[in-house]
Amino acid sequence: MKIHWVDAVDSPEFALLVSTLSRSSIIALDAEWKPQQRTHNQNLASSLFPFVSLLQLACRLGDDESQLESVVFLVDLQEIELGEIYGVLRDVFVREDVVKLGFRFKQDLVYLSGTFSGEKRCEMGFDRIEPFIDITSIYSFLKQKETGRRVSKESKSLALICQELLGISLAKELQCSDWSHRPLTEQQKTYAAADAYCLLEIFSVFQARIGKEGDVNEVDVPVSTNLRLGLTEILEKTTIRARVIHSKFFAASEMVKAAAPSTNDCVTEVLCSKNTCLDDTLLKVIQKYGTKIVLQELDRKPRASKKKTKRQPRPGVMAKVNNIECSDDWQGPPPWDLSVGGDGCPKFLCDVMVEGLAKHLRCVGIDAAVPYSKKPESRHLIDQAQREKRVLLTRDAKLLRHGYLIRNQIYRVKSLLKNDQLLEVMEIFELKISEDQLMSRCTKCNGRFIQKPLSTEEAVEAAKGFQKIPDCLFNKNLEFWQCKDCHQLYWEGTQYHNAVQKFIDVCKLNE
Repeated sequence: MKIHWVDAVDSPEFALLVSTLSRSSIIALDAEWKPQQRTHNQNLASSLFPFVSLLQLACRLGDDESQLESVVFLVDLQEIELGEIYGVLRDVFVREDVVKLGFRFKQDLVYLSGTFSGEKRCEMGFDRIEPFIDITSIYSFLKQKETGRRVSKESKSLALICQELLGISLAKELQCSDWSHRPLTEQQKTYAAADAYCLLEIFSVFQARIGKEGDVNEVDVPVSTNLRLGLTEILEKTTIRARVIHSKFFAASEMVKAAAPSTNDCVTEVLCSKNTCLDDTLLKVIQKYGTKIVLQELDRKPRASKKKTKRQPRPGVMAKVNNIECSDDWQGPPPWDLSVGGDGCPKFLCDVMVEGLAKHLRCVGIDAAVPYSKKPESRHLIDQAQREKRVLLTRDAKLLRHGYLIRNQIYRVKSLLKNDQLLEVMEIFELKISEDQLMSRCTKCNGRFIQKPLSTEEAVEAAKGFQKIPDCLFNKNLEFWQCKDCHQLYWEGTQYHNAVQKFIDVCKLNE
């Protein structure tokens, strides 16, 4: 994956962006913003929506599968002249021969349109994207084929879809970071690029699946013989019209370019001239699964919040709630403290917003559980924390309102990155970590390991049916450790030693 930063129209990266868009038939879109962040070039009309700080475009180049290449452009909308890039984006958004991919992108388009609206040469922002394919629809299709039943489009996050379809973990810690601050960190740039790039990879899985099963063969797509139709029929059919225009426009546009002045108005014409027609398979995918995003006038207006009148609690309870809301600092002692009858062993419950922190805590030998369900209600989290005598770790400020129900058992983590979160928890709760504790818990389920290690033969027998032991380990004299709860097997290979060294450095155990 190649990443290019675009922050000026006179830069080589911008020229490469225009050239790449003209040669791409599939483009994945994503956007990042800091909610309600106003900047110097944000006008009054658009200030009601967040200003989009970064636009990501991941482009798929090449027709042959063996020659496919992906490149990601990160467009800095805070620095680049919006009027200069508006025409390029507008034409790409509505070009019929370019498939646009996104993940619930309508809200992004609303904010993007608000960012451009009112700027010079930006007219009224953006009002549509077509043809468009939502990744949630792709996931629903693939799961329905696999399970035979419909899957709700709102049931999965992008991180879970990537884990399920691609087998990769998409870290989301930086999603809520300050995208308006410049310069962005390298971690932010990598995160932003990966968010768009993974959409291309998911679409590739989708294309391979429907191509193998022949799901698009039943769609009747016009071919070259249809060009014998009359002019009226050709112009009425958008797919045929696009083929006719693109087959002859390139030669003419090359002559026009040679004599035309070098202005931004010519850039968008070049986009249409260089692109070849889509192959029949992709055209069939568009006709069967493609849709479009169209913004209505109502979408451009912020929705008024519907505040319900709440029954006022008793004064004593309200005072407790207000005290909790005013402070998110840890006040202690924790439930495992010996002074309150605990056993002295730290135990945490990490909600979905800090699920990555749970794995880090397990890696340093700390008992860190996660909720029983993927979308637990607040009362279920509180019940689990009380029942198991754990401290609930979260980044959700709203959960602090329930602090009076689980006194000294809830803490709001302030750091965004997992390593920083681990150090923060270690400092706040005065956790003592030693090198012997590292990798002493199952990172998958939080379970403990069996006391006696297994030989290679015993491990192979224990792994039958659910885990494969790599053949390269058979000739090595290794010891295997098995989780008592989920029976996952671990061994001291390269990955183990890298993880140990990582947490020695993170926790500064050598100092």
